[in-house]
Amino acid sequence: MNFFEQQDQAHRQSRKLLFLFFLAVVAIVVTVDFSLAFVWHWSQGSRAELAQGYPPGFFLVSSLLTLAVIGGGTLFEIYQLRDGGDAVAQMAGGRLVLPASEDIHERRLLNIVEEMALASGIACPRVYVLDNEDAINAFAAGYHQNEAVVAVTRGTLMRLNRDELQGVVGHEFSHILNGDMRMNIRLIGILFGIQMIAGLGQELMYWGSRLGSSRSRDEKGPPIQLVLLALGVMLFVVGYVGIFFGRLIKSAVSRQREFLADASSVQFTRNPDGIGGALRKIGGLTRTNACGSRIDNPRAEQLSHLFLGAARPNLLSGLFATHPPLEERLQRVYGKNVAFLEPVDEQEGMAAESAATSAVASAPFNAAGTAGDLAGFGAHSAALPEMAAAGLAMADVPAGSAALSRQNPYSSTLLEAARAPQSAFALVLAMLMDRSNPDAYRVQQQLLAQSAAGSVTQAEQLLLQLEALQNSARLPLLDLAMPALKLLSPAQRGELLALSARLIAADQQMTQAEFVIQSVLERRLGPQADRAISVRYGQIGQLRSEVCLLGSLVAHSFARQDEVGAAWLRLAGVLPELQLQPGDLQNTADMDFFDVRIALQKCNQLAPLAKPFLIKALFAAATPDAGQALHETIDLLRAVCAAIDAPVPELASLH
Repeated sequence: MNFFEQQDQAHRQSRKLLFLFFLAVVAIVVTVDFSLAFVWHWSQGSRAELAQGYPPGFFLVSSLLTLAVIGGGTLFEIYQLRDGGDAVAQMAGGRLVLPASEDIHERRLLNIVEEMALASGIACPRVYVLDNEDAINAFAAGYHQNEAVVAVTRGTLMRLNRDELQGVVGHEFSHILNGDMRMNIRLIGILFGIQMIAGLGQELMYWGSRLGSSRSRDEKGPPIQLVLLALGVMLFVVGYVGIFFGRLIKSAVSRQREFLADASSVQFTRNPDGIGGALRKIGGLTRTNACGSRIDNPRAEQLSHLFLGAARPNLLSGLFATHPPLEERLQRVYGKNVAFLEPVDEQEGMAAESAATSAVASAPFNAAGTAGDLAGFGAHSAALPEMAAAGLAMADVPAGSAALSRQNPYSSTLLEAARAPQSAFALVLAMLMDRSNPDAYRVQQQLLAQSAAGSVTQAEQLLLQLEALQNSARLPLLDLAMPALKLLSPAQRGELLALSARLIAADQQMTQAEFVIQSVLERRLGPQADRAISVRYGQIGQLRSEVCLLGSLVAHSFARQDEVGAAWLRLAGVLPELQLQPGDLQNTADMDFFDVRIALQKCNQLAPLAKPFLIKALFAAATPDAGQALHETIDLLRAVCAAIDAPVPELASLH
């Protein structure tokens, strides 16, 4: 599967469907206008005034009021969802799983999410569990990957084995990486706005039934009570016409994305029995007790397009179905027809996995790197094998966090530190401390003593362990720490960013490694971290100078001048439309990290489908024709991807 071609096709289809949704809103406005005109005629009876036409501005006021109701409801719901993925998860009844959870099933889920995050090069999403839902279902939500969450039901935790749970998580990661989440949240708001019309109709029907007639017997035309009832019924019907179109379009959007997400899950995990087994169990449960993927939360209908499986039974199969039929999804996953799986009793499922997961809960990544919790990931889903073979993966990342454990005996302590807010705070400080420069180190110690006295001892202890860790593993460790760091208050996040900048400035210069860490921290923890970036540039050609700067930075990561020139030629070959020349290669003396930061901010405003071309070009520059890319270059590329809200891609998906 060509990942970006599928992504482009899905985005094109979604834009078309959203345009149809806009037409549906226009149709609602027109319908309301005609309905009100009918009510006006009916209420006036045969009075002579009717011949004079409608009151001034009748249709204008009607249209504006209808749009105001839709727009007001949409804006209200969008405001309610301003916290992005967390707000959606809480709306669905989710409970945040703390990164340091020791619950055996939650620990397994957290480990899988961490592995997927490491393999895809994005910040580890926060995890929620829907405790009151026994069905097998899950969703990913958020405006962008920096504030994404993954939520699963209690039934998913209890009824699926590790491979199947990994397949479900891979499916949800596809929604994160493909940029589906932002559109899905917008659909929630738009649907709510349209429902406001039906709600207004219900209110008018209510008051029409409560009010008595205000007309005398001599007056002609229906009483105000009947007028309100008729108007209420019409608005109620019109409102549900909008919901009809909304569900239809929402269903088509969801069906397209579910096929892509299923295929992506197989690609990520290298195991069709992962997502396939989960879908087969949903089918088996549906046949026996209708539990399947059904969600009982009152907001389930509103959120139905987010879920892995159908949250509510289909009203008309195929027409309102938010998800493709399970049989069709399974046929695409396996390439043949397969039977559903008989449901497994929860207690039996727990007993079957307790031996494999009990060791994981207490020591998820042991010193040998072969804990049972890692076995599935290593056996089925070396998620970036092509990139690893070319030296472009964080060399240790494909096997997940186990790589850290294989590198040094302190990795378990580092992982524990990454999972608690205060120790993660100290871990970031330790990453920026440098004992190789005694003068700068003394300044750093003084800064910590003044501003973070409570973290000094722990930071120095973690520094000793980080020094035994390969530099290439530091950035993945920072990715793992993101859920814990996001539990810090806004004031604590600001303190961490300010203190990090002061630690970097202790030696009056900024290294590339320090720039990488600071860039990741600012994009993921800064004031703008949870806000989506608006698109200002539709084509990569609009940012030619910025591409030259970033490409020059990557090219100069090689030591020999001939390697630098070769890297630049590889970059130019991927972007022929920019017509890059050898003279466009900038010297290191002319480059400043402040300029690089500005360039990254502009590149983050590229259209979603233009970013892959930039990433492909930079990865091509970093990949020698023979041999492996430098770890420093890999970290730089990871920082670029983090700064522009893009995952670290597979080479196979870029060719």
